[in-house]
Amino acid sequence: MTRHEEAFAALSGVVDPELDEPITELGFVRSLVVAPAGNVKVHLRLPTSFCSPNFAYLMASDAKDALVALDWTRQVVVELDDHHDSAIINAGLAADAGYRGTFAHEADESLDELRETFKRKAHTAAMERCLTALLRADGSRSEASLGSVTVSELPDDELTAALVRRRTAIGLPTGDADLVLVDHLGRPYDDVPMALRRARSTRISIDGNAHFCRGLLATRYGDEPATFFPTAALLPNYQGAH
Repeated sequence: MTRHEEAFAALSGVVDPELDEPITELGFVRSLVVAPAGNVKVHLRLPTSFCSPNFAYLMASDAKDALVALDWTRQVVVELDDHHDSAIINAGLAADAGYRGTFAHEADESLDELRETFKRKAHTAAMERCLTALLRADGSRSEASLGSVTVSELPDDELTAALVRRRTAIGLPTGDADLVLVDHLGRPYDDVPMALRRARSTRISIDGNAHFCRGLLATRYGDEPATFFPTAALLPNYQGAH
């Protein structure tokens, strides 16, 4: 892989916490510049100027962390465009001030708590997708029977792979004998049909928000695509320290 491809791959591991999709697939990466010396600059964009500041900061901060973690990067600059808190967020990222250092008294909740909440929601949605697919594939199954389904009974497909990733992210085991329908602490549900309905509501909310945000992004930026520049030559003012 080229350095540009490595940087893009690193950014693809950054997800919108609410939508549970990579920022690269959502079109949130506006530009990516990789200089020969290992300096990287990224511009991010969001569907509206009033997207939640904590979500915006989390994505921008995660993008910077993902790029800094590459063994060849030297100077990494991540900037958020066209947001009402762009100046605050960009200054905080440049200074490595952290979330509380960036927003000071306005940071009334921990980003760790926020991140954990959305990891749990992502797990719930992934769990529902797997079990609903299983129910549709086998007409002899009842909703109540899904409470006893184990990981080994799921097909070897992308839905299962996504569920395994999300279980791992919240510390749940992924062994063959582990039950699929569990809460974030690994506890099974007594009322399986009700648990499935609640999980389905979570999944529909995530999917609906993602669809809505894509529409807002398209309306806001029209035909402007997310652009990935292969070298810093296209932005001569950004050369960084060589």
